[in-house]
Formats: sequence, structure tokens, C-alpha cells
Amino acid sequence: MTIPSEFVGDWKITEMAEWEQDYVDLVRPGFVRFESNGQGEFQFGTVSGWLEAHLRDSVEAPTLDWSWQGMNDADPGCGRGWVRRKGQVLAGHIFIHGGDHSGFLAAPMSEPGSRERSRHARER
Repeated sequence: MTIPSEFVGDWKITEMAEWEQDYVDLVRPGFVRFESNGQGEFQFGTVSGWLEAHLRDSVEAPTLDWSWQGMNDADPGCGRGWVRRKGQVLAGHIFIHGGDHSGFLAAPMSEPGSRERSRHARER
């Protein structure tokens, strides 16, 4: 599945409803990344994962739904999320299966995390 270009790229998580920015940026600056093939990744605080996104037909606005798996603190984690473009930012919600959930906003990152991306690619 091809993801619309308006979602593709690296996005800095600038606000989460349930967590302060200090936690969001605890390990590294919180982010979500969507690639044109629907794959991606994210991290905020000690929650991180790889995701697979799909475009949802919506009368309101184009919406990406995704499922994810990765880590929640030191334990394996999984969940789901969604995001919509709202002007120049993304607005969405992420769910941790059996745990917390939070709305979030994300702004485009000017410089992609190429060093981090390379590290994650090697780990896959």
C-alpha cells in the first residue's frame, strides 16, 4: 500500500495529552515516521515500535490507521493508532494494548534522524 505523500516523513511529537514533554523526549526526541510503503516507526519516552499503516476512507479527512509492535518500558508492547493531517501538523491518538493511550500532535522535522534510522535498519 502506498501512503499519501502528505504523511510521509519524520514528525516530531510536540504534545501528548497524557504525558509531559520531558517524558516524551526522555530517551530521544519523541517522533513518528511514515514511509511511502506504509512502514514506519515511533518513539516517545520508553515506548517504541515499528508500525504498519493503512489509509482509511473517511469523509472527514484522509486518516492513517496503524498497528504497532515494539517495547513498552522494558516489556514487549503492541497497540494501534491513527493520525490525520491538520494544517501543517499531524493530530492523532496512540493506544498501548492493555494500557495507556494518548492524543498527540506532531510537526515536520527539518532534519531526519539518519543516524538513528541506520541503527534501526541494522536491528531489523
